[in-house]
Amino acid sequence: MIHVPLITPFGSDGRVAAAALEDLAHEVLADGAGGLVALGTTGEPAALDDGERAEVAAVVGRVCDERGARFVVGVGASGTRRAAAGLAALAALPVVPDAALVTVPSFLRPGEAGVVAHFRELAAASPVPLLVYHVPYRTAQPLSAAALAELAGIPGVAGVKYATGRVDGQTVELMGALPDGFEVLAGDDVLAPALFALGAHGAVLASAHLATAAWAHLASGGGTGPDRAALGHRLAALAAAVFREPNPAVVKAVLHAQGRIPTPDVRLPLLPASREAFEDALGALDTLAGPDAYEGARAGAARGRLVP
Repeated sequence: MIHVPLITPFGSDGRVAAAALEDLAHEVLADGAGGLVALGTTGEPAALDDGERAEVAAVVGRVCDERGARFVVGVGASGTRRAAAGLAALAALPVVPDAALVTVPSFLRPGEAGVVAHFRELAAASPVPLLVYHVPYRTAQPLSAAALAELAGIPGVAGVKYATGRVDGQTVELMGALPDGFEVLAGDDVLAPALFALGAHGAVLASAHLATAAWAHLASGGGTGPDRAALGHRLAALAAAVFREPNPAVVKAVLHAQGRIPTPDVRLPLLPASREAFEDALGALDTLAGPDAYEGARAGAARGRLVP
């Protein structure tokens, strides 16, 4: 299953563009995504205030409820008490999530034993199952396959978003001995095709905003042999272009040029995508879907819509 970690669109007045968010959520689900993540890293949650985060979660939850899609909400906090408070608040949302995507504590580097203790306490108190967000190049806290297996044994921990930036021996060890009922979701867009080949159950991919149907086809096992490999290569190339600059700037630039969101704006400390990165992403989309599929996006950029 492909989960799209939705961007948070902003209007020309700087506010959350709730209607555009709702439309975008419907679009990606109609194109084959099976789930949506609200307030993941791609949604810029650190730049939103409490009211905006609640609004975003409510909009995405409503769409998922209407369409029968999986609804996941990101919860990020380095302290265990603060993370537990964020999880407890999920029960008050209009639609209670199916799961919470919870980041491994960042900056503190509590060690593997500390991470396991952190998730053991959170899982015991959480109103919803947890997906561990393992992204060591953001958190500075690596986890071995043995530590991930220990996390998988905690009741209430349902899976991991695996975003280590590499496929190595630890990856192979983890994928070769997965506990029943524990899902691995690829979290590095460029490496997602490789994780699918190793048996990943799905993925959480920012680039799936732009190629939802193709990612859903690949994740579901579509295609065989050279055709499947070629699709994986093209999607990985798109992902590399999308992440050429800090996420979600490039995704927002393309979505705006396609007319799907009202502005390409991100909030500081992020900066808007450069024209060069935007053009690279369009080139990757051309290769994936044919040169005529994104003429509207190119025309939008030519009219100066990329940069306010």
